[in-house]
Amino acid sequence: MFSDTYDVGPIRPPSEAGSLLIRVSRNCPWNKCEFCHVYKGTKFEKKSVDEIKKDIDAAAQLYGSGVSSVSTAFLQDANAILMKTSELIEVIIYLKSRFSAVSRITTYGRAQTVARKTVSELKELKDAGLSRLHMGLESGYGPLLDSIRKGCSPEELIVSGRKVMDAGISLSEYIMPGLGGKTMSEGHAVETARVLNAIDPDFIRVRSCRVIPGTPLDEKTRRGEFIPLSDFETVEELRLLISHLEGITSEIVSDHMLNLLQEVRGTLPKDKERMLAAMDYFLAMPIHEKELFQVGARLGWFGELEDMRDDARRRRVESILSGIKAEIAAQGGGFTIDDVLREALKDRI
Repeated sequence: MFSDTYDVGPIRPPSEAGSLLIRVSRNCPWNKCEFCHVYKGTKFEKKSVDEIKKDIDAAAQLYGSGVSSVSTAFLQDANAILMKTSELIEVIIYLKSRFSAVSRITTYGRAQTVARKTVSELKELKDAGLSRLHMGLESGYGPLLDSIRKGCSPEELIVSGRKVMDAGISLSEYIMPGLGGKTMSEGHAVETARVLNAIDPDFIRVRSCRVIPGTPLDEKTRRGEFIPLSDFETVEELRLLISHLEGITSEIVSDHMLNLLQEVRGTLPKDKERMLAAMDYFLAMPIHEKELFQVGARLGWFGELEDMRDDARRRRVESILSGIKAEIAAQGGGFTIDDVLREALKDRI
């Protein structure tokens, strides 16, 4: 629910697509992560409780009789949990007073910020109505966290995650397969699994890495300091990561277009073998079949592997793949199907 009548930020999680968006701060207080482009060139600004309440009032006026149909809300921008606990509680209570049908309120939280909160504070937020925190774990591998300027350590990720879980707030941890490139792939997979095992979050949300033009990671790629994984290598890395998840009951969610294999989703431990089997099946496919699915999935013709059985869609993708290969041959090689798809989709996130 976006609006031009009150202050709304630029992003929210896919799972909050239908949520009321209320901006409690502007931009990102850290804004140094090398893979992220969203807030580059902006300045972080806190908003007063009065400002936020005016936005809530404007939203209530905008939706009018539809207020009763608004059941979820998301507090923006990148790190709303940075607010003083007492002020954030005041905002949540006021939001619920104006939108009485809201049953879920969620927000982003940065690990270092959450780690500074006490479990008691987090419980107070839960009691006030904060239902879920979305946290960008990205990786549990120390050298990689340093390399991408994440600004936190694996230990801080564990501490913050456990505090949220201990407070009874639902926790979504985001991971980014491929973020380590070719040089850190194994450490990224294994150590990220270790950190997740220590947290046991409610949700593990997969966001495969894409190098966004204009980001510091893009500059590293151009200098040859970062070598992106291919789509197939990213699947191999994700398989390694999931194979190391043990003793947890998290739900793995694949709800983003950047993920090649959307069927790699399910609840641990019961769906672990099924997810591994789906990746094994894909990785064992002949190269042409893998390329066919890759092109079809990236361009929106295939959602899952089963879609390759649709003859009409398959013929269409066969034609597209042939065209891509002809283009590569005409250019004398030197680039790959991955390169072509990255360029074609560079404006999609």
